[in-house]
Amino acid sequence: MGLIRRTYKSNFTMLNLLQHFRESSAYSGANASFIEDLYERYLEDPDSIPTNWRKRFLDLAVQGDDRIDIPHSPIRKQFVNRSASSPTARIRTAQPDSEVPLQKQSSVARLIHQYRVSGHLQANWDPLGLNPRPPAPDLDPAYYGLGEHDMKTVFDTGTLYDAESLPLHEILSILDQTYCGNIGSEYSHIVDIGISSWIASRLESSRARKDFSNETKKRILQRLTAAESIERYLHQKYVGQKRFSLEGGECLIPLLDELIQRAGAYGVRETVIGMAHRGRLNVLVNVLGKTPRTLFDEFEGKSALQSTRAGDVKYHMGFSSDVDTPGATVHLALSFNPSHLEIINPVVEGSVRARQDRRATDGSQEVLPILIHGDAAFAGQGVVMETLNLAETPAYSTGGTIHIVINNQIGFTTSNPFDARSTLYCTDVANMVQAPVFHVNGDDPEAVLFVTQLAVDYRTEFRKDVVIDLVCYRRHGHNEADEPSVTQPLMYEKIRNHPTTTKIYTDQLIQQGILDAAEAQQMKEDYILHLDQQEKARNPDIQKFVNAYTVKWEQFQNVDWTVPCDTTVQVDQIRALTKKLTECPPRFKAHRQVMKVLDKRKQMAQGTRSIDWGYAETLAYASLLTDGRSVRLTGQDVGRGTFFHRHAILHDQSNGQTYIPLNHVSESQATFHVYNSMLSEEGVLGFEYGYSTAEPDSLVIWEAQFGDFTNGAQVVIDQFISAGESKWGRFSGLTMLLPHGYEGQGAEHSSARLERFLQLCAEHNLQVCNPTTPAQIFHLLRRQVLRPYRKPLIVMSPKSLLRHREAVSSLDDISNGQFQPVVGEIDEIDPNQVRRIVLCSGKVYFDLLQARRAARLNHVAILRLEQLYPFPMEHLKTEMTPFSTMQELFWCQEEPQNQGAWYQIKHRFMDLLGDKIRLEYAGRPMSASPAEGNFWKHAENQRKVVDTALGLTR
Repeated sequence: MGLIRRTYKSNFTMLNLLQHFRESSAYSGANASFIEDLYERYLEDPDSIPTNWRKRFLDLAVQGDDRIDIPHSPIRKQFVNRSASSPTARIRTAQPDSEVPLQKQSSVARLIHQYRVSGHLQANWDPLGLNPRPPAPDLDPAYYGLGEHDMKTVFDTGTLYDAESLPLHEILSILDQTYCGNIGSEYSHIVDIGISSWIASRLESSRARKDFSNETKKRILQRLTAAESIERYLHQKYVGQKRFSLEGGECLIPLLDELIQRAGAYGVRETVIGMAHRGRLNVLVNVLGKTPRTLFDEFEGKSALQSTRAGDVKYHMGFSSDVDTPGATVHLALSFNPSHLEIINPVVEGSVRARQDRRATDGSQEVLPILIHGDAAFAGQGVVMETLNLAETPAYSTGGTIHIVINNQIGFTTSNPFDARSTLYCTDVANMVQAPVFHVNGDDPEAVLFVTQLAVDYRTEFRKDVVIDLVCYRRHGHNEADEPSVTQPLMYEKIRNHPTTTKIYTDQLIQQGILDAAEAQQMKEDYILHLDQQEKARNPDIQKFVNAYTVKWEQFQNVDWTVPCDTTVQVDQIRALTKKLTECPPRFKAHRQVMKVLDKRKQMAQGTRSIDWGYAETLAYASLLTDGRSVRLTGQDVGRGTFFHRHAILHDQSNGQTYIPLNHVSESQATFHVYNSMLSEEGVLGFEYGYSTAEPDSLVIWEAQFGDFTNGAQVVIDQFISAGESKWGRFSGLTMLLPHGYEGQGAEHSSARLERFLQLCAEHNLQVCNPTTPAQIFHLLRRQVLRPYRKPLIVMSPKSLLRHREAVSSLDDISNGQFQPVVGEIDEIDPNQVRRIVLCSGKVYFDLLQARRAARLNHVAILRLEQLYPFPMEHLKTEMTPFSTMQELFWCQEEPQNQGAWYQIKHRFMDLLGDKIRLEYAGRPMSASPAEGNFWKHAENQRKVVDTALGLTR
């Protein structure tokens, strides 16, 4: 042990020595071995090296116990022997026994490293072989000064998982098999050395392949046979109908089968799968177990779902089932998806996060997201990047997603790969989160199974995203009616003469003697028989399985928006909540302005101060939490509130620590999840929609920084929020808070595009509200969860009204009130004198009220429409009834005439008005822009709007 200790110190000195030369000269990198060789010779015979080097070593000599006069080689060999049981952990610098020149040894080490970095560039992952890779100079031994005469020389293998030393030709064989076979492995971009070493170990220990049992090989062939057979069956049975065939990528089916079985063995109990069109019907039948009878009904227009709703095409439909695995039964859910391809990604992640939150501490282990992409879409659609960027953030993490790219090698029928991207691989966007990527030849099913197992193991071990790039081809065009050879003659000439994956693998197993041709044919005939009988070919129904975490949606079916709901909260409870909401932990130093806000809230609870918007909203959350209803609030700067009104997250000014009072209102409360989101609209709104579809008993809110920014998420609104129930029967109680109101802040900080939401309204699919008082938002938010009615709620929330002296409520409004779809006249006006009613919505009401009071216009009544859809006709009639002498009705809005609510709701007034009552518009004229960019121009136009509505002339 004395030798080991002294040599350790000597080695430590050598490190200092090398560091000195690295910092003071050009002797670095590969020259480190050269310097160390000189040093060894110096220790053996100082006169054997040049004088200048002898002087350098002598100058750096350490006296006393830190001796540098002990050779390193013997002790290195001891450490090498001790670490042989952990190949990935050993870091050896010793020469092998053959004592080759150190410069050669260094070259071998660099060559091994380069295979790990760029071996994938030479891998045989293209089943068509259309684009052979040019030779890579940095994988050529000659590039490192190694020639044919070195091939039998024994070198140290470094960290390569194998013997400690091997002849160079064997080292090259291992590297070729591991990194240049039918799998191209990209992982050198991962900065965590523990992760990259783990991957290297898994690849190199097995040569990136596995000797599967005969039983497993037969199972693979069965899955391939099923994948190919159903496509051909549908092609013959439903000639000319679109199905977006999986042909050419049949390995997806054994891949998913293995993924689910292995994940189940690791403890996964639920998976949510998102995918676009290609192969969807195949996955539905051969993975999730959808009955052929149901699929055939959809082809023939007999679907029960489409008979009651608008429905959707068959290759957009979702499905769920339960599958047995070695671990336990796993629940599978394939999400419904529109033609916007990758938009399903954040929706799936949100659904997964909700399911994980429901399972608490084991959630990320027990619920697995699987996303299946197209190559062009993965590279080209920005929501992919947004979803990847969500992957490891606290608000949106799901413990790692397994991504599968069905890589057709052609973006779409008329596109070549490099017309569709600027990157080498379609998967390069995944490098941003340092996800390993495994490019695998889709004609090698066993290689596909190997990377599938590796991907599942990786996700289980590290809880991070991983990508399988299934490189295949598309046997037909973009759809079965398309003729791809018009634009891709060479590719499709090759495809026409290329055997199917099933044929290739069948021949391989026959050659290996694992089965014969008759057995393979019987597999096919058995599967076709199931299709003829319209029976499940696999995954029989699991009748006795009960998922304790299943959500019951039946209570929300066939419920009208007018169902009564008590949203009141007693004053004593409000004061008890306030005590908790305004307390800070001992020695917690909140910002002085925030402390003023908390002090004012104490006064509000005592009734000595009117309740403002921010506190009414906070009380709504607190009261729901004590009722056992969790709340999830996300968006840009929602913790504080964009307009400094919420303060749900408090920050200690001395140490930066945070405190969330809403998570400390009672001992048995539900959880308040509040997260400041990344700078994204499409990705995060899709996530929150997905969350809401899996968690009906929580209040799920996304708040835009400004309502205008929903522009960036329009596809989520159009395809999911407004139409998800009509197309797919999916309920969602998502709430969107969209700051809206004209304060002269320009075109992009005024309008939440109310007209767009109203245009989407039909069949009671949305709730669109424009509340104007704190009590209204209090009761509206509580109603959204307490009422057994689940529709998305779109709220035109205020900006300036957050502190407007008239936009306040009393304790009684909170404790004894309810949400009012229409708010009537609040001033004492004789209804018999009223000749004009001004009907408005939102902030403009307070401008109208102030102007009317100033002008003392007793003949004008002002009503507020707080719910714009579903349109509250009966409530409006009730509020208008007292004004029997009315002669004209003015609709007043801040927005330009072609925007806002006017054109979407004016037809509602026709049945209310007799022949003698005029309907007029008061608002800004038509405009291409939502609002003025100049504040003074805004103020002038706002005054004109108010004057027109009230009949004032100035």
